Amino acid sequence: MVMSDEEQVENLIRNWAAAVHAGDLDGVLAGHAADIVMFDVPPPYEGVRGIDAYRETWPPFFEWQAQGAAFEIESLDVTAGDDVAFAHALLRCGTPQDFADRPAQRLRLTVGLRKEDGRWVVAHEHHSFPEAGDAL
Repeated sequence: MVMSDEEQVENLIRNWAAAVHAGDLDGVLAGHAADIVMFDVPPPYEGVRGIDAYRETWPPFFEWQAQGAAFEIESLDVTAGDDVAFAHALLRCGTPQDFADRPAQRLRLTVGLRKEDGRWVVAHEHHSFPEAGDAL
């Protein structure tokens, strides 16, 4: 059975999140464009550009995550056209203490994708948390 574009994008993002949770750098990089642009929670505030710079952001995150942090998709919505797609998701990302302190806080994820040689690749990734003062 052939998967729809939406299903292909959803699988790509779910596999990426599973790789992040597992600390699997090769899995995290899979499905990303060579010219990826990522805006992340930690600096640099101008973001990172290119797969090499993207790769360098993950080891510190994996070290933090190894202290017992979760990285789990709670909701994921995908819209796909013939050659571009976008998705947005909410993730539980934090330590048990983070969840005790702010149980409703979620990591916001926005992903922009394009088709290259018939397969979807992530061209843009944006992670953010709401300002702590905004949470009720």
